[in-house]
Amino acid sequence: MSSHDSSPRTIRPEVRTAAALAHLSAIIAMVVSAGWLTFLGPLTMWVLYRDRNSYVRRAAAGSFNFNVWNWVIGIVGWICVLSVVLMPVGLVLWAVSAMLTLWCHIHAALRAFSGRSYRYPFEMKLLS
Repeated sequence: MSSHDSSPRTIRPEVRTAAALAHLSAIIAMVVSAGWLTFLGPLTMWVLYRDRNSYVRRAAAGSFNFNVWNWVIGIVGWICVLSVVLMPVGLVLWAVSAMLTLWCHIHAALRAFSGRSYRYPFEMKLLS
């Protein structure tokens, strides 16, 4: 039985922890790099686990894909802020992006700790 078909009780604790770390690594990177490297932690976890565990791979891919979407929103926000006229729109985009990042990654990590999958509300599907 693959971990995709497994019930939460059959996913080993170390696998659940790795999946939660794949989600939380984006928040850690957001703090350390002022938001510029949020994709790096999930990408690293995806590379490490892509052939080892499908549960962790899917968690890391979802986190990475969500962060790419967030990057696009951040770039649009920068363009708006630099245009001066659209500065309020850019500031709102940044605020919404930051709140979504925190909410979604924390929620995803808590689900991963309990052995359940999480589907991010917005993703640019690059990894699977």
